[in-house]
Amino acid sequence: MMWALLASQTPVGNYTTDCPNGSYFVWDILQACTEDARDVASIALGLFSVICFMFSAFPQCYSSYKNGNMDEALSLWFLLGWLGGDSCNFLGAFLAQQLPLQTYTAVYYVIVDIFMVSLYCYYKVKNRSRPDGTAINVVVMFVMLGAAGSLIQGSRVIYPIGEKPRFNKRSLLAIPQSSANQAFTPKEISGFVIGSFSSVFYLGSRLPQLCRNMKRKSTKGISISLFALMIIGNLTYGLCVLVKVPRQGQTEANYVVHHLPWLVGSLGTMALDIMILIQFAIYKTQSSESELLIPKVPRKSLQ
Repeated sequence: MMWALLASQTPVGNYTTDCPNGSYFVWDILQACTEDARDVASIALGLFSVICFMFSAFPQCYSSYKNGNMDEALSLWFLLGWLGGDSCNFLGAFLAQQLPLQTYTAVYYVIVDIFMVSLYCYYKVKNRSRPDGTAINVVVMFVMLGAAGSLIQGSRVIYPIGEKPRFNKRSLLAIPQSSANQAFTPKEISGFVIGSFSSVFYLGSRLPQLCRNMKRKSTKGISISLFALMIIGNLTYGLCVLVKVPRQGQTEANYVVHHLPWLVGSLGTMALDIMILIQFAIYKTQSSESELLIPKVPRKSLQ
């Protein structure tokens, strides 16, 4: 999902002149300048956030394999919203001409999302005894994938070959460089819009899952580790943005405004994920109480 300001807000240049007091390793790998403790903390938090997002889907895949009820436990719209948010991240990386490491990570997220959606469809077909909406769900999935592909192709028209817009990194979703407190430029607006769409996808994906859990009055089949890792990832991402030192001459308020879509998306999604964790606690307690109310049939003693 997010690279979280792993690259600095300074444009790519010469290490000796642009970042004389920073780490050359970080400059060479991430094109980020770490000249003080806040910069180092921001990059460390961002890397930890990426690791959380990279491994968040694995517990759910294992839980689905073990229980075989992924189509009942998870909402398809939760998975599609997740895919939509990560697709926007990939589009942002593509438009921003990001570093290969960042672009590959964005592609990895999308591939994992597609695998999760495919796994959902597999269990939906396998468990056909339930009310079947598989055909509609599959059509919706391919329509969204086709729309994402069209956006990527269309971006080549917007940014012709040879024109490489320099973005102020939010890594996978970036904002273009501009003077410290100037109004948004057209390219900056495009990055802001993509970030806003990404946040809407991430926020919107949790609502169907919350509703499904309420309707089932159960979280059986859902891996709690999935949402725990998401919460940690979004929290560290939000801290990564807030800890980062603004560009020279840029006020803290202006810096926050420029990163508002991603802050709202990450911290808002974290709040909704916490609500899902609360559902885990509530329904687990209710299940335990129900088991206590069921009278136990005494075993017949052997003669």
